Amino acid sequence: MRHTRAHRDNRRAHHALTGAGLTVCPNCGAKVLQHRVCENCGQYKGRVVVDMHAGLAKKEAKKKARTAEAEKTEAK
Repeated sequence: MRHTRAHRDNRRAHHALTGAGLTVCPNCGAKVLQHRVCENCGQYKGRVVVDMHAGLAKKEAKKKARTAEAEKTEAK
């Protein structure tokens, strides 16, 4: 049986998308998804959960190693 446009649209009235629940990090002020660690400073509920400085230091060390190896291969 055919449903009328009104019946179809009443059903679809609940299909609207809502935006992400963003909050502001109290430490750094970045926008953060609720109940998640801040990707900018690594804090959750006022305590450091992820050490962001260690991750940056590791990335810098890898980058230096790659550039040194690239220079080494160019010299050959």
